[in-house]
Amino acid sequence: MCSLSIQRSVAHFDLDSFFVSVECKNNSSLIGKPVVVGGGERGVVASASYEARKFGVRSAMPVKLAKRLCPDIIIIKGDMDKYSRESRMVTDIISNHVPMFEKSSIDEFYIDLTGMDKYFGCELFTSELRKTICKETGLSISQGLATNKMVSKVATNESKPNGQIYIPFGNEKRFLAPLPVNKLPMVGEKTGELLRRMGVETIQTLSEIPEPMMVNLLGKNGIELSRRANGIDNSPVVPYQEQKSVSTENTFNNDTINLAFLNNQLIRMCEQVAYELRAGNKLAGCVTIKIRYSDFQTFTKQVTIAYTASDHIIIEAAKELFSRLYDRRLLVRMVGVRVSSLIPGNYQINLFDDTQEMVNLYQSIDSIKRQFGEQLLMRASGINQSGTHTTW
Repeated sequence: MCSLSIQRSVAHFDLDSFFVSVECKNNSSLIGKPVVVGGGERGVVASASYEARKFGVRSAMPVKLAKRLCPDIIIIKGDMDKYSRESRMVTDIISNHVPMFEKSSIDEFYIDLTGMDKYFGCELFTSELRKTICKETGLSISQGLATNKMVSKVATNESKPNGQIYIPFGNEKRFLAPLPVNKLPMVGEKTGELLRRMGVETIQTLSEIPEPMMVNLLGKNGIELSRRANGIDNSPVVPYQEQKSVSTENTFNNDTINLAFLNNQLIRMCEQVAYELRAGNKLAGCVTIKIRYSDFQTFTKQVTIAYTASDHIIIEAAKELFSRLYDRRLLVRMVGVRVSSLIPGNYQINLFDDTQEMVNLYQSIDSIKRQFGEQLLMRASGINQSGTHTTW
């Protein structure tokens, strides 16, 4: 009895300098100039044009540093509503052309084309799809095609901007070999520095290190990194399913009219849903508050907000909604918080109004919560709690 292995074909599409490209689409005078999308003087760079990158400007860099590197740089405050609409256009085009795809971020997609070679040809198909996206959206997008997600992503990065690369089966190691180790996913600043101190400059050299030695260096991550250096990646393309909302509610053991207590509960629940958003790389564009009184009558009120995964922004919106909603002065049986209108995206790309210190603060908070649990770290105003927790 023999087993047949199906040769995979995975395409990776990535919009080039997405936020900046959208701004250039709406203002042609920005084309060809050093441009960044980000926050104010103390904010961070969310996206940089390729002209700005020539000066060393990069995403997540403080805006102040970007200005020092490139004094003539043009700084634009981001608009997540606008970027979300453009992302949806690209998503709809891809959805209309392929049966299954993964949307890994607001501007990045994986498409499983396994088996399509029999009918059309994956290389031709992805090339035509890229042209369609560029024509219908007016945005620049790059694309890589290979036998797995990791190699296709590296290929896309090598094809930027506005290009495409096809890596045929059997050529994965040959393609990766001459590239610097930091081109490999999983190799961040610390790992890259460690490898360079060992004299490991290229992916080829990394691929030749025995796996036991990689385990000694990096633990379990060393095994995966060794596999990737050899062009191996079995991770699946996860079908795109848009999550509608994140929510929580609290039914109290005793009905209450204690506004301080209710405020504490509201803050705690906002922290909970915001952390869940960040953990799932989601941003929310709508906040809803629900109140159920002791007579079981239930009321809700919602507000549209700029896309965020930030505690303090969601808390501010929730408090305002609660003050408008709680007008009967009856005992309250339950309160709930829901965030909806979700889009893919990590917290950092939404920090158009926040400072670098705020970025660092949320990163530290999330790191502690991941290690020790959500309940270990919370605002003092949200600690006083009592009741039964459910979702809605």
